[in-house]
Amino acid sequence: MPTPLPRRHFDPAAKGALQGVRVVDLARLVAGNMLSKVLADHGAEVIKVEPPEGDTLRAWKVGGIETSWKTWCRNKKSICLALRDPRAVEVVKQLVTGADIFTESFRPGVLEAMGLAPEELLAINPRLIVVRISGWGQTGPYRHKPGFGTLVEGYSGFAAVNGFADREPVLPPMFMGDAYAGLYGAASALAAFHFAKATGQGQVIDLSLMEPMLAVLEPQTANVRITGKTKPRTGSRSTNSAPRNAYRTSDGGWVCLSASTQGMTEKLFRSIGRAELIEDPRFRTNPDRLRNVEALDGIIAEFIAARTREEVLAHFDAAGVTIGPIKDAKDLLEDDYIAARGALVEVPDAEMPGGWLPMHGEVPRLSVTPGLLARPAPRLGEHNAEILRPLLGEERYAELRAQGVVQGGETQP
Repeated sequence: MPTPLPRRHFDPAAKGALQGVRVVDLARLVAGNMLSKVLADHGAEVIKVEPPEGDTLRAWKVGGIETSWKTWCRNKKSICLALRDPRAVEVVKQLVTGADIFTESFRPGVLEAMGLAPEELLAINPRLIVVRISGWGQTGPYRHKPGFGTLVEGYSGFAAVNGFADREPVLPPMFMGDAYAGLYGAASALAAFHFAKATGQGQVIDLSLMEPMLAVLEPQTANVRITGKTKPRTGSRSTNSAPRNAYRTSDGGWVCLSASTQGMTEKLFRSIGRAELIEDPRFRTNPDRLRNVEALDGIIAEFIAARTREEVLAHFDAAGVTIGPIKDAKDLLEDDYIAARGALVEVPDAEMPGGWLPMHGEVPRLSVTPGLLARPAPRLGEHNAEILRPLLGEERYAELRAQGVVQGGETQP
């Protein structure tokens, strides 16, 4: 019987390592929300400043439910402003006076046109960290081009090496470029925040989607300089070590196996009853195995194809060979390891079937100041009153709300 996912309840009193850090977040879509989610999960107060139509993530629904918004925007607060109105821009400037980090993901030049140029923001708050997310960066010949993650996943060289040699290049089935940018952005924002705390000096971070993709694909350009050849598409094989591949079992399941050290390869050969392969000149060293990978994969695939997935896993686990099942999202909801680690948890959600929403747990695990689940993703403008009423004063707040500058639903503090 599979172990059920741990059930967690949001705790508004939870505190994390970034308690007291305030983030004003004008960014949209995945990269910006990944960045601010990392900070929010560790206790930062992230204030999403949304336009009346809301962050685009809210429109990405499955079965009418905002699953992308609910998972990437947990622990955050939302205020809703008509950002094309100069009075709304003035409200943003007031928010910036008490902020530590400011994020945006408009096309270069839009922030300036709004009256929120980094120079103006830093004049208001000299210790502010301004993170500017764009497809191609704030400089260079492509700075004004629109840039989604898909474009940089193609441009960066990723798609060219992903897939099989006899088929088309394959784009990732998830938001890879955006996710890498968000993670790099969170790290760089915290580095700049540390410097600002020590010196009082803020700065601007120019974060393109392109450059994090290039960084995680290295050392490919160095390898091309040495060999004159680009890395080929090899499917699930590696160009660095062999054996490494996905193999099908007799019951139609799949496993992934990697024996990237000499000792592990020798252990693998013994475990399939083929110890003589250790001295076979085709497979004696890793370069030998790479040259003869078709024959090597054929031997391993034949052994695996004669057994069910559970038999294969049990056999190689007993032999200490590095192998694992290839699982899908449905499998993960019923996985003992995932449940035991709390890698996925369930939180209350009245819109979900059964009343519980599965989502990833806090990443990574800090021993003294663990991550937190403080609040569910906010409704549009849910925190207008909580944040803007003390900032603007009761009279000004009521005036701007009546005039449509402040929009969206709210809860009373």
